Amino acid sequence: MAAVGGLVTNAAGKLLLVRRARDPGKGKWGLPGGFVDRGESVEQALEREILEETQLVVTNSKYLMTHPNSYNYQGVVAPVIDLFYTCRVESLGDLELAKEELEHFEWTDPTPDHLNNMAFDSNRIAIEFWMGLYQNP
Repeated sequence: MAAVGGLVTNAAGKLLLVRRARDPGKGKWGLPGGFVDRGESVEQALEREILEETQLVVTNSKYLMTHPNSYNYQGVVAPVIDLFYTCRVESLGDLELAKEELEHFEWTDPTPDHLNNMAFDSNRIAIEFWMGLYQNP
């Protein structure tokens, strides 16, 4: 299984973080993204997921990194490879969350409070890598 995550920034360089409205990770922070569907490319999935979750239209994306993840849904754990991209979008004014998936968003310089409350470790690692903080053990 493969999933994508987008690191979207505004003109001030603040990162878009979203808080999940459902499990796994309900109430925790994450990046917009989701699973790659059968028959679609990773880039198509990235564009589709960001559009579905935020109404933002990706105009440019650049590969950042991958990291393995475990997706635990109702006790069933599936191994996933998460692919992360930095993203540019058309208009930040179009941002509107898919309420069934996300409950809140924030443009921020991620703090330890954000990073310690991520729904998925792979998202935290990608953000730390993007910030230049990630130290590969």
